[in-house]
Amino acid sequence: MNNYEKLLEDAYKKVKQIDISSSRFEIPKVQGHFEGKKTILTNFFQLASHIRRNPEHFQKFMLKELAASGHKDGDRLILNIKVPSAKINLKVEQYVKEFVLCKECGKPDTELTKEDRFTFIKCLACGAKHSVRGKI
Repeated sequence: MNNYEKLLEDAYKKVKQIDISSSRFEIPKVQGHFEGKKTILTNFFQLASHIRRNPEHFQKFMLKELAASGHKDGDRLILNIKVPSAKINLKVEQYVKEFVLCKECGKPDTELTKEDRFTFIKCLACGAKHSVRGKI
């Protein structure tokens, strides 16, 4: 029986921990400023870290949805057009709805997995698995 309990403890250590707090998931607002014809998002990578997504994936989505070219510069994302913060925040919300929140339970405790040519959201809270938009 002791061997079983040790195996069970080892299994619990290997399982990914999820946030079981009852606090509501809030999307932080984008911070940035304009420099000439460019928009500089100063908290872009903190935002990607908060929603637990790959910054490159998040950047690719944002550039495509905003129809802009841009690049990262340290911890900032520089867009080569002027974009109002309201429009950027709307696109961030769209990204979170499509690539972060579970469609079953609504929790942000998810991860993106790729199987063959398809990308799926796998929920760590309820175990649901849903496909997402194929190409970004």
